[in-house]
Amino acid sequence: PMRLLARSLFHPRPRSASPRLLTRAIAANAVWRERKILREMEADRLEDLGLTRAEAQAEATKSLWDVPSHWRR
Repeated sequence: PMRLLARSLFHPRPRSASPRLLTRAIAANAVWRERKILREMEADRLEDLGLTRAEAQAEATKSLWDVPSHWRR
């Protein structure tokens, strides 16, 4: 037991990214992709969504961390 303790003190296990950090990275990637799609979407498809070109561009140019508060939980 003492050798195991000493070994763990001097050779710590590598830590993986926390699940919360990974979740945020995945969410940030999704936001980036969705905004990229909005930026490139044609007018008739935007109309189907009930958005104007100006509204789509306003959303597409927001900062990556500018998301609705319920997404940040």
